[in-house]
Amino acid sequence: MRPTLPRSSLALLISCAASVQASDGIELGQVLIQEQEQSELQDARERLNQVPGATNLIDMQRVEQGRVASNQDVLAYQPGVFAQSAGNDGIKLSIRGSGINRAPGSHGSGVYTMFDGLPLTGPGGTPYELFEPLWLSRAEVLRGANGFDRGALALGGAIDYITHTGHDAAPLQVRYELGSRGYAKRQISSGQVLGDLDYYVALTDSEYDGYQEHSSGSSKGIAANVGYRFSPSLETRFYLRYRETENDLAGRLTKAQIKHDPRAANPLYLSRDASRPQPGSTWLGNKTTFFLDEDSRLEAGLVYHDYPMDLREGANRLKVAYSDVSGTLNYFRRDTLFGHESKTTIGWRTTKHLPNSGASEFVRVQSRPDMPVGTRTRDFSYQGSDSVVHVGNELELIPDLWLTSGLAMIYTRRESAVTYPENGGKVSQHDWDYAPRLGLRYDLSPSLQLYGNLSRSVEPPHPWALIWSSPTRVNGLQTQPIEMQNQTATTLELGARGDAPIGSWDLAWYYSDVRHELLAVEIVPGLPAAEFNASPTVHQGVEAGLDSLLWERAAVGKLSLRQAYTFSDFHYRDDDVFGDNRLPGIPMHYYQAELRFDLPSGFYAGLNTQMASKVQVDYANSYPADAYALLGATLGYNAPKQDWQTWIDLRNLTNKRYAATVTPGYNDNGKDVAHSTPGEGFGVYAGVSYSFR
Repeated sequence: MRPTLPRSSLALLISCAASVQASDGIELGQVLIQEQEQSELQDARERLNQVPGATNLIDMQRVEQGRVASNQDVLAYQPGVFAQSAGNDGIKLSIRGSGINRAPGSHGSGVYTMFDGLPLTGPGGTPYELFEPLWLSRAEVLRGANGFDRGALALGGAIDYITHTGHDAAPLQVRYELGSRGYAKRQISSGQVLGDLDYYVALTDSEYDGYQEHSSGSSKGIAANVGYRFSPSLETRFYLRYRETENDLAGRLTKAQIKHDPRAANPLYLSRDASRPQPGSTWLGNKTTFFLDEDSRLEAGLVYHDYPMDLREGANRLKVAYSDVSGTLNYFRRDTLFGHESKTTIGWRTTKHLPNSGASEFVRVQSRPDMPVGTRTRDFSYQGSDSVVHVGNELELIPDLWLTSGLAMIYTRRESAVTYPENGGKVSQHDWDYAPRLGLRYDLSPSLQLYGNLSRSVEPPHPWALIWSSPTRVNGLQTQPIEMQNQTATTLELGARGDAPIGSWDLAWYYSDVRHELLAVEIVPGLPAAEFNASPTVHQGVEAGLDSLLWERAAVGKLSLRQAYTFSDFHYRDDDVFGDNRLPGIPMHYYQAELRFDLPSGFYAGLNTQMASKVQVDYANSYPADAYALLGATLGYNAPKQDWQTWIDLRNLTNKRYAATVTPGYNDNGKDVAHSTPGEGFGVYAGVSYSFR
């Protein structure tokens, strides 16, 4: 049964807040919100432009001019980023082929994810239930090795989601979205600066019936942070995120089903009443900054993350306890080295599963007389920790030419044990690994920058994978964990970015030689494939973005075009079984664009498109999902005073039937097997937001 959505609570809060605003006796503090937002956004852009590699900066003000249902909407129109939703909170996210093996509802892999510079990703991967886009002011994407200074060593790099604070939020804001198939989202938020203290708090809930049968869901949550500046040299901020989600699961379909009946559910999922409740995830953090002098500072962070799961997807029910604790310490210094400007970063981060992390499995669909519903079938524990120490330096060799160097060491611990039945086994791994980085950045002119870097990435296996990949089974369940190796890659990246008459542009090329990639592998012939270390693979591609002002007249308006294109060539290198086959799951060509006209009065209208080439659905490349092209449109109004905002967002105007995500199979022998999640059909969404300034 789904949690009851707090409509009455929201209504009461909105009513009370409106009364406070109307009261003559109470005055909400005035904040120059727009100027503060632009200042922080500009500072972030300047920081990212100093990275000798590909990055993305996402302004949530632009994203919120349409439907904001999931993280897919946040990461749209971003070169180098593939993000597609399965119709709920879970998305398939891949940067440079990271996490290519993942299903959209699983914990993410290959991209190190942060909230406000503090860890979210743990040894078990990246859970999705705390991603509420409306809580964000911006997102920063550092593709590949460019997340090095954030302590990110994963192939895909890092994403840092920055929450609103009292400095960039309205004293009171209400927002309401609604649309096709029962979609509705409500939020009320408040943020202010009160002397040396500022705060932000937001309460959000949503519901939807889903595109497929048996794919409805709901969520509710709260985000808050409080910052205090003790002195010009000391400040601190506390963070809270709590969110509950519940999703009925429709399962994956075949190519024929998507073509003829895309709204159907997978019959097996339907018969099992498959669902994934997330009973409540909590993320608590603190970041304290010490400004040691004008040229150096120290940042210390601490995070507690509790994210239990109640998985009812298969024949068994899996109750999982996840709890992590993380610590970070970063030292930044700017000085002169041999007469040249130098910037140094020294950092440490550790994320560790707490001892209560583990799972219990129970029968929920009876298949044997001796194992009725509720029978305990397996208990297992998993422990893991990731500790990274990294040192990086930027040195200006000559004016406008910067040398970037760095070295990171990572210590990983992975332990998995089956404690029930009694004959279960245990595996314990402890590994050191390293990741060097070397790069150059040359500002050829104020409007043209060239860069290149050579790096190594490291991604350890997840503790749970040591169990789920085991070929040893009792009653069909794995009981003897196995050892796995770290996935590593050596990557060369070359690129450029700048401003030209055609617009602001960026272009990057990369080549990654990947060893021990964590893919679906047939460990024992005849048994189902499981995640394990594959033979050598290659990931290479081109990422291009262009934002163009096509026409402008002050009294009439402006016409602009933004485009993002990602070319992805991921393949085996002389595999014994698959030769040089392409890795499945991600389209080779992926293009998004929006043509938009803005009027001086605040009205705007836009047309958008999304195109993807065919996608291989298994490692044998025996069967592809079709290519597709989608069309959409938006119409909206942003009041000049930045108080009113309203919009209509039309999705998939031609009602195209297509596969939004593919979860790869091993070898389907040319058969049409259910590996794909259908994308949503034609939909109409509308929203309104009002900020009391």
